[in-house]
Amino acid sequence: MSLYSRIEGSGKPLLIIHGFLGMSDNWKTLGGQYAERGFEVHALDMRNHGRSLQSDEFNYDLMVQDLYDYCKEHNLEKVDIIGHSMGGKISMFFAMTHPEMLEKLVVADIGPKYYRPHHQDILAGLNAIDFSVKPSRSDVEEILQQYIPDFGTRQFLMKNLYWVEQGQLAFRFNLKVLTEKIDNIGTALPEGSVYDGSVLFLRGDRSDYIKDQDFETIHNHFPKAIIKDIKNSGHWLHAENPKDFVAETLAFLTA
Repeated sequence: MSLYSRIEGSGKPLLIIHGFLGMSDNWKTLGGQYAERGFEVHALDMRNHGRSLQSDEFNYDLMVQDLYDYCKEHNLEKVDIIGHSMGGKISMFFAMTHPEMLEKLVVADIGPKYYRPHHQDILAGLNAIDFSVKPSRSDVEEILQQYIPDFGTRQFLMKNLYWVEQGQLAFRFNLKVLTEKIDNIGTALPEGSVYDGSVLFLRGDRSDYIKDQDFETIHNHFPKAIIKDIKNSGHWLHAENPKDFVAETLAFLTA
C-alpha cells in the first residue's frame, strides 16, 4: 500500500519526510513555499504515522522500501529530499541504497550515528491517555503536561489528535507499534557505507543532536557534506526558525 502524501506545485520533485511522531501536515506552510519556488512538493506520511498504512513492522529498511515504492508509483526517477530527524535518517539510508534516484539531500538535525532511545517521557505521556473514557482535547493536554513540560512539544503532538467520530478522539500515529519498536529509531548507518552526492546537514544551534565531534562521522559517510547551523533554534529548527531554514534549503537545492 502506498504512503499518504500531500502533493502541490509543479517542477522538480521534492520529497519532505517528517520526524518521529510527526506527519505531512507539520510541513504545510513550508511545503507551500517550496511549491512557489518551482518544486513539485510531496510531503509524506511515513508508515505508522499520519494517514499512511498502520503496520506491526517498523524499521528503516521497510521505510526505505516504502519510499522507493512511492517514487516508482508516482514515476519519480530523480528526486530531492528534505528529511527531519527520523525522516533525515530514512533519507540517509535511502541515499545509500538508491543513490541513482537522489539529486540533492537535506538532512535536518540528525546524524548518521546511533542514538539511544530518548523519547521515554513523551511515550509515557502518550500512553497515559485512555481514549475509552472519551477525553476532550483539553483533557489530553492536561495529561500530557504532567509528562511533557515543553509547550511546543505538546502542541506538536496534539496535532496528531483527530475525531474518529463525534465525541471520540484518537491519535493518528500507531502508538502501540511505535512504543514497541522505539529502539529501531536510533539505528546507525552501516559502517563503511558512503554516498558521494550533494548533501546539506542543518542543525539547530541550540540542539545537541549533531555535535561538533559528529562531523567526522558525517564526512566519512557523506564526503561532500556541507554542515550549517540554523540560529535560534533547537531540534525543530524548521518550525523555530522557518525563515532561515527555507533560505538555506532553497539556496542549496537551487544552486
